[in-house]
Amino acid sequence: QVHLVESGGGLVQAGGSLRLSCAASGRTFSMYAMGWFRQAPGKERDFVIGISRSGSTYYADSVKGRFTISRDNAKNTVYLQMNSLIPEDTAVYYCAARSSVVLTTSSDTYNYWGQGTQVTVSS
Repeated sequence: QVHLVESGGGLVQAGGSLRLSCAASGRTFSMYAMGWFRQAPGKERDFVIGISRSGSTYYADSVKGRFTISRDNAKNTVYLQMNSLIPEDTAVYYCAARSSVVLTTSSDTYNYWGQGTQVTVSS
């Protein structure tokens, strides 16, 4: 079992930055591939960015060059650094964990989810 808690969301102006954190419970955090997803009102939950157990990363095209993901296994935490934010980034951001060596972009393949944190980018 893994319990995930996101933090760091808020309101920011376009062009600004935010860093989201996702703290995980449990002693096997390093064994999980981690992903960030987002869901805007009336839209599906979409993959944003992910990091494998080995540290490999994968980005959605919409955030390449602006968002980065990192993990600190000693702190059981994964981070999402968001720069050059645009209004289209406005959404609830969810952290997710997948008990696998393979990093995927499908939300159906993730076993555990956080409660989400709101990110609002004003124009």
